[in-house]
Amino acid sequence: MTEREIKNRIVRIETFMVPPRWLFVRIETAEGIVGWGEATCEGRSETVRTAVEQLSEILLGADALRIEDHWQVMTKGSFYRGGPILASAVSGLDQALWDIAGKHFNTPVHQLLGGHVRDRIRAYGWVGGDEPNEVADSIAAQLEVGLTAVKMNASGRMSPLGTVAEIDGVVRRVAAAREVLGEHRDVAVDFHGRFTLANARKVAPLLEPYRPFFLEEPVVPENTHLLREFTSSTTIPVSTGERLYNRQEFLPALQAGIAVAQPDLSHAGGITETRKIASLAEIYDVQLAPHCPLGPLALAACLQLGFATPNFLIQEQSIGIHYNLGAEVLDYVVDKEPLKFVDGHFERLLGPGLGIEVDERAVREADKRGHAWRGPVWRHPDGSFAEW
Repeated sequence: MTEREIKNRIVRIETFMVPPRWLFVRIETAEGIVGWGEATCEGRSETVRTAVEQLSEILLGADALRIEDHWQVMTKGSFYRGGPILASAVSGLDQALWDIAGKHFNTPVHQLLGGHVRDRIRAYGWVGGDEPNEVADSIAAQLEVGLTAVKMNASGRMSPLGTVAEIDGVVRRVAAAREVLGEHRDVAVDFHGRFTLANARKVAPLLEPYRPFFLEEPVVPENTHLLREFTSSTTIPVSTGERLYNRQEFLPALQAGIAVAQPDLSHAGGITETRKIASLAEIYDVQLAPHCPLGPLALAACLQLGFATPNFLIQEQSIGIHYNLGAEVLDYVVDKEPLKFVDGHFERLLGPGLGIEVDERAVREADKRGHAWRGPVWRHPDGSFAEW
């Protein structure tokens, strides 16, 4: 190894399970540079933690700056590959390697990706509410912190063929959102894979008068072959991708006519693969809006990619979201200013690497508490399983 490679040799990899539901990854080099990433896989992070430990066998002793080579070996170095567990483990390690590279060269990651193409990135937040008045109150709270766009669930548990009451409930909630937002702000509506194709096609025309920003995940990812039937049935832009993990899985969705691709940088191979997904999407005139209801490291990784990506639309984030119990997004960073909203946007991150400084002491203390977050299990009135 050269002198440079010896200094950049990876000597330690650690993972931290921190509340409310996140898995952080820490990589340290012989020179003492530390990189952080987020390998969270909601409800499966313990399994991902084991996958990170196995992948560490590949990285320990290697040059941290060979990011692309490491990505290739981690994703393709085994006969069995792919899926959310491996992809999430790779994602957290990949983010941490980019963080190290930025710190090594004393520059933000987006500079290493070709430099910034924008100075700020628009943000949106998720809003809850089972009734129209609750939706209106939740949106008002997001507007108070300066956001100009929100996303809401179309529904909770949904029958395979929606009742009149269920369908009308969706419409009333979206109508309430539009009334609060007016003409100059946006609402995206997340079907969350809870709808059958028939339900989604029934609801979409009823929502067109309210001009949603996009309709998200109208069918579950394993039914991507049905997407074109939906995209061709509505004038509303369609988005999907939070449960697609590589370019190959995104290709049929892009060919089906989606308008917005939503890879998750903690699930879809990190910065390395998501950048390639963005380039593929650009060929299909599709915008990028990464999924990110996660922690500060995932958010910072998304923003670094966004500042260097021409077809980047908007960034999801979960600062202040109601379901973050036990910790908040900014609890694990030393300086909260870089992730502060400015007129509903994130300003360009200027610090080296991912652009945020992790409060390592807080992370280590939180790991002692840990978490065992699990998603809900829903059932229909007849006892059968319901998608959530």
